[in-house]
Formats: sequence, structure tokens, C-alpha cells
Amino acid sequence: MAKKKKFVKDSVVTMTELVLPNDTNTLNNLMGGRMMHWMDVVSAIAAQKHSNRIVVTASVDNVSFGEPIELGNVVTLSAKVTRAFNSSMEVYIEVWAEDIPSGEKSKTNSAFFTFVAVDQSGRPIDVPEVQPETDEEKELFAGALRRRQLRLILAKRMKPEDANELKSLFEIED
Repeated sequence: MAKKKKFVKDSVVTMTELVLPNDTNTLNNLMGGRMMHWMDVVSAIAAQKHSNRIVVTASVDNVSFGEPIELGNVVTLSAKVTRAFNSSMEVYIEVWAEDIPSGEKSKTNSAFFTFVAVDQSGRPIDVPEVQPETDEEKELFAGALRRRQLRLILAKRMKPEDANELKSLFEIED
């Protein structure tokens, strides 16, 4: 029996937050930990929408803080499932900061989080496959296997020599 597929657009979640004094550091910029919390929440909801299950965070890829998000900015986080494996799902998050009075808006962060769907006992459970439709969705879907293999190698759950998708990036022809 074929595994059920769901479209990327069915997992899209957008969350908006206002940076308040309690969210900031001593420079009046959004604390990185607060942003990572918001990223975890929005991406977990996307994974839940895709899987219709309870999900737990399995990994967080590199989160870089390119430019500060200031007190009073409106932060918009958008998340979507890019690919599903057996019980795990990769979720891509983009973060935008907006200074409404000035009209300035900029993308400040992006990252990939991985979630595992679990049953009521906390055991991993199968999730539907992802059906990408747009060019961007297809590109994210295609790269997800390489990112997954890299995560597994870094977690020491895969040997580098077994990472066929990654090896193909580095093969040199004579």
C-alpha cells in the first residue's frame, strides 16, 4: 500500500510576534534564545499539521544571527515541512523583522529543524510523504536528503562512507 502524501502548502504556518522589553537583551535587541523558542514553536506546529501527530524536536541546524531585531519590531516567522522520512520531518523556517513606522522589512534568519512524530507512548510513528509543487519546494525537497545525512553523521548515527548523497557532491572526475 502506498504511503499517503501531503502537499507542502498544507503544513505552512505563519506566526507573528512583537518584540517587547522582556524579550530583549541589554542592547534592546531580541534575545537569540527567545527567537529560537519562537522558531521551535512555529516549526513544531508545521510538523504537527503535516503528521497530525504529537511531535518532538530532534535537531536544530545552524542558526546564525545576521542582524539584530530591535525592541518594537514585528517578527514574522514562517515554517513549512520540506520533506518527510519514516517518522521524521524536516521543517524550514524563515524569520522576518519589520519596523512598521519606517516600513523597513528584512529577512533576519532561516534554519532547518527536524521533528519526529510520536504516538501517545512516545514511540516514533510513520508520517505522510511530502509532495512538493513549486520550484522552491522541489529544491528544498531535493536537498533534504543531503542535509539529513549530514545531521546523522554529526550525531554519529551514520558513517561518512555510507552517506551516498553527500559523497556525490565531492566526487571528482578525472
